Amino acid sequence: MSLRFASLTLAAALCAASAAQAQTDYPLTIDNCGFPISFDGPPENVVAIGQAATEVLYALGVQDRMAGTSLWFNEVLPEFADADATVERLADNAPSFESVVNKRPGFVPTMFEWMVGAQGVVGTREQFADLGIPTYIMPPDCEGKDNLVGADGTRLAPFDIATLYKSIEEMAAIMDRAERGAEIVTDLKAREAAVVERAEALDLPDASAVVWFSSADMELDPYVAGRKGIPAWMLERLGLRNVIESDEEWPTVGWESIAKADPSVIVLARMDRRRFPADDYERKLEFLKSDPVTSHMSAVKQDRIVILDAEAMHASIRLIDGLETLAEGMAALKE
Repeated sequence: MSLRFASLTLAAALCAASAAQAQTDYPLTIDNCGFPISFDGPPENVVAIGQAATEVLYALGVQDRMAGTSLWFNEVLPEFADADATVERLADNAPSFESVVNKRPGFVPTMFEWMVGAQGVVGTREQFADLGIPTYIMPPDCEGKDNLVGADGTRLAPFDIATLYKSIEEMAAIMDRAERGAEIVTDLKAREAAVVERAEALDLPDASAVVWFSSADMELDPYVAGRKGIPAWMLERLGLRNVIESDEEWPTVGWESIAKADPSVIVLARMDRRRFPADDYERKLEFLKSDPVTSHMSAVKQDRIVILDAEAMHASIRLIDGLETLAEGMAALKE
C-alpha cells in the first residue's frame, strides 16, 4: 500500500467503532447539478465514465459492485491495479450508450457533463432516467461552470476544491461508504495544506506559468489552461500567476502570445491516451525546443518545465499529487 493511503488504514481502524453511525440512511435523494437522483439502497453494477470517478470508487473499495469503466487519461494508480483488473474497460475514451445500459447499471457517475448531459456524447441524463438509471456528474464540472459555451465549457466562477471533496463525500454516501469517504477527504485536505506551506516557503512573489494540455495538431494553437479552471487553481494555491486570461476551461492560445508573456514555468500534461499528437508529452517537449518562437522562451532555455499526469489536472483524487509534483518543480526557480 502506498504512503498516500497508509494513513487511511489507521484512521479506518480507529473509527471502526463509530462506522455504523456513518451508514447511509436510505432512501437517499441528492440534488446533483440541478438534477435529483434517488437510491433505495447501495447501487450495484456501477458503470463509471471517467478515470476520476472510477478511482474515487476504487478508493472507496467498491470495485466489487462495478460493472464497467471508461474514459481514461493515464494508467491506473498502482494501489488500485488489482481493483482495476476486476472491472471491465468498456472503452478507453467515450463508451457508447448501448455499452453502458447493457450492463444494467444501478448508478452511472461521470467526471464530465459533456459525457452525460444536455449535449452528452454518451447520452443525456433524461435518456438514462427514462430507463431508471441514476446518473451523477461530479460537481467540479457543473458548479460555477457553463458547459454549453466553449469546447470544454466556460467557468463562471473559479474552481473551488470544495466541489471535489463534495464529490467524494456524495459518492461515498451513495455507495454506503460515508466513513471511508470522510477519511479520504481528511487525508487530501491535510496534504493540500502541507504542500501549500512548502510552496509559500519558497517565496516566489513574481513567478508565472502556462499549462499546456494538448493540441489538435502540432502546428495549431495549443489547448492551455484558462484562468478559472482546475490547473489555474493549482497555480494560484502555490503562488504562481497564470499567464492565460481566458475564462474557457481549455482555450486555444497562440504561441506568440504565450512567448510574449514569457512564463517562468511551463507545465505539460502527460497522458497515455493518443487522441491528438500532442497527447504525447515528448512531442510537446520536441516542439518547445525546436520551434523558432517557443525555443526562445526563458522556461525552455532554462529547462523550467514540469511534467504532470493529465489526471492530476482534473478534479480527481490525484489533484493533490499534482500540487506536490508542481511544488517540487517550483524549487528550480530558486536556483
